[in-house]
Amino acid sequence: MARGAQEGGTRTYRATVAYDGTVYSGFQIQPERPTIQGELERALQRLTQQFVRIDGAGRTDTGVHAHGQVISFKARWSHGVETLQRAMNAVLPRDIAVRDVAEADERFHARFSARGRTYVYSIYQSEVRSPLLDRFAHHVTTPLYVDRMAQAGDKLIGEHDYAAFGQPPFGENTVRTVYRAEWRWQNAARGVGAMVELPPLLQFEIEANAFLRGMVRRLVGTLLQVGSGTLTVDDFVDILASQEIARAGVPAPACGLCLWHVRYAKQE
Repeated sequence: MARGAQEGGTRTYRATVAYDGTVYSGFQIQPERPTIQGELERALQRLTQQFVRIDGAGRTDTGVHAHGQVISFKARWSHGVETLQRAMNAVLPRDIAVRDVAEADERFHARFSARGRTYVYSIYQSEVRSPLLDRFAHHVTTPLYVDRMAQAGDKLIGEHDYAAFGQPPFGENTVRTVYRAEWRWQNAARGVGAMVELPPLLQFEIEANAFLRGMVRRLVGTLLQVGSGTLTVDDFVDILASQEIARAGVPAPACGLCLWHVRYAKQE
């Protein structure tokens, strides 16, 4: 039997999806609300003439974006994966795009097979907000001590209890392993035919085995307090150790957060 194929002609697929989450109530399907999962399932039902349930690697919240969200689903489709990709992009809204589609092993699950997830949070500093960046980056007007933010970010590496920064799904424990947590400057693309030069982006990139709900945005909100001088690096470490969510900073706005990449074992 071919890779991903099951009896009855059903096959297992995995796809990488990018989206602008501004107008969506998160990834996970919700009654009477626009969601990424809802749009993807609607597109697949239209194309396959059957109900198709999809699973996502990350359940991004309202207003959060994705460059490398991974989904898995089982469907009966008699054409190639390139045709499926083109067909999905033809019927999906313009703020959702399928970057690739492949057949997968029947045991593959976008969420449970994942080994790591990378999120990127983008910030730009300027006196006046930029309409060309505002949907995808958090506008900050005050100066930041980025070196202190980097020192605090280094304290996240390894296995820690992140109860101070997020809520676990389904009553799971709050221990997570962070592999990378770093700040970097990134030149923003020039817009309007290169006639408008955008301010540089300050980006926080973090990879972990999994994340708690709201974890990255609370981390960024608290790290921004370190950057503004409101908190010290030692204060940040104390908040992490406290496991008290009330001590963390206000979550940074959803607009700056993007699910960038999901890592799997090579054979998957």
